[in-house]
Amino acid sequence: MELQERLALINENLVEVLNPELIQQPWDEGRNPKIYWGTATTGKPHCAYLVPAIKIAQFLAAGCDVVVLLADIHGFLDNLKAPVELVEQRVEYYRFTISALLRAVGVSEQLNNLTIVQGSSYQKTAAYVMDVYKLSSCISEHEAKRAGAEIVKQSDSAPLSGLLYPVLQVLDEQYLDVDAQFGGLDQRKLFIAAKEWLPKLGYRQRAHLMNGMVPGINGGKMSSSDPDSKIDLLDPPEVVNKKIKKATAAPKIIEENGVLALVESVLLPAAALSGRREFRVSRDRDGLEPLIYTGIEKVHEDYKNDILTPQLLKSAVSAALNLLLVPIQEAYHASPEWQEVALKAYPPPAKKEKKVKQKGTQHPGLAMRNENIKGSGPEETS
Repeated sequence: MELQERLALINENLVEVLNPELIQQPWDEGRNPKIYWGTATTGKPHCAYLVPAIKIAQFLAAGCDVVVLLADIHGFLDNLKAPVELVEQRVEYYRFTISALLRAVGVSEQLNNLTIVQGSSYQKTAAYVMDVYKLSSCISEHEAKRAGAEIVKQSDSAPLSGLLYPVLQVLDEQYLDVDAQFGGLDQRKLFIAAKEWLPKLGYRQRAHLMNGMVPGINGGKMSSSDPDSKIDLLDPPEVVNKKIKKATAAPKIIEENGVLALVESVLLPAAALSGRREFRVSRDRDGLEPLIYTGIEKVHEDYKNDILTPQLLKSAVSAALNLLLVPIQEAYHASPEWQEVALKAYPPPAKKEKKVKQKGTQHPGLAMRNENIKGSGPEETS
């Protein structure tokens, strides 16, 4: 693969790249660029996680080394989203899930240039902790809040841990020894902070690669905390079909259309990785030839012109997405260990005990009950 082909594959579907020259520089030096993607081990991964999985597959195909960071300490720091007693189990759930996601998009676990790292494996070392102290002394409370504004839950009386979150993520670039960090556009403020903060400790800047945020199927951001916005990786086909059928997809409108976004960010790139880049829309019920797309531009054009209707789009997306989820779900059902971890990491909510309604002392039924009790004492024995 020529250099320009490698760079084109790396940049596909990205909305912004900071310091792009730092991606090419390692190849000029005779080594592979090293890119990391991190995920806080909190809520259950859903279909939006296919986006980073596909980008990771593209980075690997372009000849990059990739580190996947399972950020367990980050998950705890972010407003205690992952209680410390569940962190270990959730890390294992993410390990199973991320591995299955990567296999589903064609990545082999045997690749020497793919590494999965648990954050606490190095974030507790003396050198790292000392750098946390040093960096904390170099930045203000305002700077820390601004850096984490889009990714850390903030409130008027937020825990101090939320201010440490961006400090750790910035230092991860140095301690993972990478050339670039990949993430969503919601992390842009933190990436800008990384460029400014690392040189304060004498460390070099990194490149930052950002993909757009995948809209939820009902608009807005696809989120683990909003069940109506997402499709779970383990949703059976009938559930996927139902959710897609109910999804928001106004005719001729491509903006904030989560169904179209799945085609652009997930289905077309996944098809390309499998060797045949196409998105097929069946029109058998109308007795017409299928619509076959190899790029999102034509999809958008036909959708705007109502050639590709919401009904046709939803049916095709459901079929393609269910096919992509098959190997993930097969891996889950074939693994008792994964299933056991799932119950420990995300235990079902405890059933609420039904409260007995206390009647007031003036309730007429209570007075009658008391009289009955008085007149029904134990019989005397002689």
